[in-house]
Amino acid sequence: MKSNQDQNNDEKMDVAKTISEESLVEEELIDTKDKYVFGWSSYSEITNGRFAMIGFLAIILIELFSHQSFFKWAGIF
Repeated sequence: MKSNQDQNNDEKMDVAKTISEESLVEEELIDTKDKYVFGWSSYSEITNGRFAMIGFLAIILIELFSHQSFFKWAGIF
């Protein structure tokens, strides 16, 4: 029969092993999420969203500095 200290040590080793296995799985998921994939992927959606925010900010700045609507500034209206 194992003593309480031996059982505690075994439990600590099991917890440490589980944590290390979970961290490896998380690292693999992070690696696969950050890779570029052609088509509909989370990477593409994040990139498109960032460019959309930059474009929207540019339109707002154009309107603020020119005191005209973007369409009038661009010659559309």
